[in-house]
Amino acid sequence: MKAKKLICAALAATLTMSVAFAAGCDTINEEDMKQVIATVDISQSDALADDVKNGVALSEYAGAISSSREIVKRDLVAAFYNAGSSLVNSYSYAEIFEMLVDALTSTAVVTQYATLSLIRDKCGENAGFYQQYLDTEGEVERYELLLEGEVSDDAGSDRVMLAQYALYSSINSSLDSIEESIINGDEESSSSSDTRTTPTGAGTEVEDFLPLTEDGKLDYGVYTGYSSESDGYDYASDEALGIYAEDKLEGSTIQTRRKAYASFITNLRDNFLLTEEDGDVRDLMNISYIQEEYLAQLQQQVINEYYERYQAEQEASIDTVENGEYTFLKNRYESDLANQQISNSTTSAFESSMSSLSDTSFILWNPGTEGTEGGTFGYVYNILLPFSAAQNVNINTSDTSAEYYFARKDILDDITTTDQRSAWFNGETDYSFDASSTNINYYGKDADRDYLFFEDNLTDTEHSRYEELDKYVGLYSYNGKVYENTDGSYALSPERLDINDMLEEFVNYVNYVLDPTGATTYASYDLNDGTVRDGINSYFTTAASDYYTAETADLEEDDREIDYSRFIYAIGNVELGETSLASMLVKDTNAYKAMSAVNELQYAYTTDTSVLSQYIGYTISAYDTDYVPEFEYAAQAAVEEGAGTFYVCAADYGWHIIYVTAVYSTSEGPVYGDVTWTEEDVTTEGTFQNLYYNWIKDTLLADITDNQRSILNELYGGDTTVTLYEDAYADLMALDSQS
Repeated sequence: MKAKKLICAALAATLTMSVAFAAGCDTINEEDMKQVIATVDISQSDALADDVKNGVALSEYAGAISSSREIVKRDLVAAFYNAGSSLVNSYSYAEIFEMLVDALTSTAVVTQYATLSLIRDKCGENAGFYQQYLDTEGEVERYELLLEGEVSDDAGSDRVMLAQYALYSSINSSLDSIEESIINGDEESSSSSDTRTTPTGAGTEVEDFLPLTEDGKLDYGVYTGYSSESDGYDYASDEALGIYAEDKLEGSTIQTRRKAYASFITNLRDNFLLTEEDGDVRDLMNISYIQEEYLAQLQQQVINEYYERYQAEQEASIDTVENGEYTFLKNRYESDLANQQISNSTTSAFESSMSSLSDTSFILWNPGTEGTEGGTFGYVYNILLPFSAAQNVNINTSDTSAEYYFARKDILDDITTTDQRSAWFNGETDYSFDASSTNINYYGKDADRDYLFFEDNLTDTEHSRYEELDKYVGLYSYNGKVYENTDGSYALSPERLDINDMLEEFVNYVNYVLDPTGATTYASYDLNDGTVRDGINSYFTTAASDYYTAETADLEEDDREIDYSRFIYAIGNVELGETSLASMLVKDTNAYKAMSAVNELQYAYTTDTSVLSQYIGYTISAYDTDYVPEFEYAAQAAVEEGAGTFYVCAADYGWHIIYVTAVYSTSEGPVYGDVTWTEEDVTTEGTFQNLYYNWIKDTLLADITDNQRSILNELYGGDTTVTLYEDAYADLMALDSQS
């Protein structure tokens, strides 16, 4: 996949920003960009003395903030290009720059507090650390010392290297963007404007990913194309670049990269980010602005380390175990369950809450529909195979007569569909790769269907670098022939499938995912000839009058009712075994695997793209819905039969393949039944208890972190510590009057 993660958006935006903004403001020049717009110095706060831990007040280390932290105009302009420019349609320039100044000073307060807090912790481990910190020359060197040996729980790696990786990858992303234009030259881009939703996590690195060599060093470097043995820098050799050597753009050469770097340096110069003292700009890390950005990354890691230590203290209460149970979780669950028993006490309230279900938002109480006229609530995926433009001419959505439905049946027979993933080849990002020479076993390999998608995610089986794709298997190859053109684009010749072909693809792929050996058949279906289910009449009508219900067929025409069971073309089932909502969330169950297979087929074929953003599909009510009546009838009938059921129905949009992902019991009570909170329940990945635990922990700790930031700024962000020099950025605040 030819896409890379942009880790540090602030730097990339700054380095590629246009000079048009500076040109539009008469006062901005190199000296003006150096003006101090604010100072922050929390050592002036009396609150430091009140912050005591293990008998030691933070005020004892106030000397670490030896001088005020100066925020210069360049920081403010860079912040505008990073975040503020997206707000210009909603706020005035004055409002935007006021928000940005507040954000910059707020971050400075938290940075300084986190610095002092980490120094205090270090001194508890090493009494001489504070003096060592003060004796170290250079702010970058001090922060490297402060972070030395600090390990991220997520990455298990040094935070100094995390800061370096964030910086380096951002620079490479900026250079990639410039170099891509150079490689393409005056040629029009071979990519099209077509887009198609991609699965969650596609091409996304895991949080705090850090590439390391076998001996524990950073295995990543910036690629500028320059190196000098005598001056000791290397931004060109594969050894220095580490894993980035594998990420180079297709067609990249030393010459194209050097041209990109020259443009990069020009951008810095045009935006007053180079100084006369920078010297040989080929030595990237000696450029003062790059060092400032590196310092900012180090400081962010100090904040991260502070929050991680602070959260660890708070997390202890969540992990409290008494008598073999997680007591905090048990009490929280029982409280949430009781609250939902009130809020979801009616079926209408429950139905409204269904759309909020996810693995971080749980519906715990079911009011039940047993004994009512309604049926079962549930969720479905929908693979829509539409009429062609020519066929649509004969579709009249306002006609509900039996004669119209009888005529529509012949048009439905002529619907064909193709694999819809062309945008994953020729869109803005090429997600495809030829898997024929890999050792990946995938569906369609024996039919010379060679192309899969999301190579980074698919081949990173340990998920050490790239996230796992959410509810997406990734083994359904492009259904057609693929020819790569000389310009890097693709010519595609997709297979055309009618509804019967599509049904075969559906059951064959689900069976493949559940048992690649083919020894067991899990998914099967029958065409609806009228004998498949009680109460469902045959799809294969012979006269228009067949579309009326038997009870009303002999009434006057205006009093006749349509028999919607006549639109059911096929009925099938996937044998899932356990089909509770909890099993649907567990990744190694048949329920989750089948859902993931069907979800992937949605990405491949459906033209109903709105379902691709739904967590486990559309919510299906037991009562009247807003769906077209044919779909409503089929979906509700399928949900009544339970998870793993699939129906194929005909409607004015075309064919619908409806797969039931999950259902709620018709009985009133807790959705997940009798829940226990033993260590095994909570620590087993994929169980409801484990997902609930992670949700509660992440939510509470995020709230704690946000609250702590507010608390720190309330304690240390007053007039005694923050000084604004509004005259220095008054010209930016007045841009509204100049536009």
